[in-house]
Amino acid sequence: MLHLITLDDWTADRIGQVLDLADAVKREPARYERAMHRKVLLMVFEKPSLRTRVSFETGMCQMGGDAIYYDTTTSPLGAGKETIEDMVRVASRYVDLIMARLYDHLDIEKMAAHATVPVINALTNFAHPCQILADLQTIREKKKRLKGLTLTYFGDSNNNVTHSLMYGGARMGLHVRVACPELPEYSPLESVLRQSRAAAAESGGSVEVFHDARTAAEGADVLYTDSWMSYHIDKDQLDERVKVFTPYQVNAGLLEAADPEALFMNCLPAMRGYEQTAEVIDGPRSIVFDQAENRLHAQKAVMLMLREEATALGGL
Repeated sequence: MLHLITLDDWTADRIGQVLDLADAVKREPARYERAMHRKVLLMVFEKPSLRTRVSFETGMCQMGGDAIYYDTTTSPLGAGKETIEDMVRVASRYVDLIMARLYDHLDIEKMAAHATVPVINALTNFAHPCQILADLQTIREKKKRLKGLTLTYFGDSNNNVTHSLMYGGARMGLHVRVACPELPEYSPLESVLRQSRAAAAESGGSVEVFHDARTAAEGADVLYTDSWMSYHIDKDQLDERVKVFTPYQVNAGLLEAADPEALFMNCLPAMRGYEQTAEVIDGPRSIVFDQAENRLHAQKAVMLMLREEATALGGL
């Protein structure tokens, strides 16, 4: 069974195919309005969500299917009375696709190992592949290409978005720069650096880590940041994290160092005055709401591709 767990699992050709399909779905939505007729998506949530839930549920509805919202906090799974392995074995008998937004990446791997329908990682503490597919679609729309562009990410870099940007960007020939404090707890995992650099060597891209934000911004085509206070971060860490990450705030000065046509991205939610200033996120270079919209189209494409492959492989 084929799944979407991390973008390191997918080839450049496969990512390109899903991006092309996402463009087609966006361009001609009526063509796909019955593509998921009588198909059901199970959406498993441990973590809060706006874009993930609404985009996946809307996507299934617009393609003629249905989506079931499954909150683990009110379930036998969340109460510790049922294992992930048993849950996905049962769910696979009922539904056609499983999407999960979880804390522990090992849990999505368990789901994929035991499900007999495709499993989609809608976010774990390690990876966020759906977000980055939408990001790649958005960059390609605006810049007309991916290969050879420079994307710089600023801030907390030991997180799911950074890891997936490194994997996806490297696969597609981007030059990915990561600007972060020189501390292990805020830096990309060494395993991700190693894997993404290997992919970049094949694609003609590169992956570099910087500790000076302005140097990392110089000449970049895309400046990208994410929340300093992710869902799992305790509120009492705010003051310390603001102190550590303020040198990496995306502001007008940093934008000036980039290419004159550079774009600004944030996967949202965003806190103005923290990871970026209001003048940047609300300014003419910002494409954050195009990113958010493309979650819908990219995830439709992922579901369509995985469902078609599952049908071909197993007659499901």
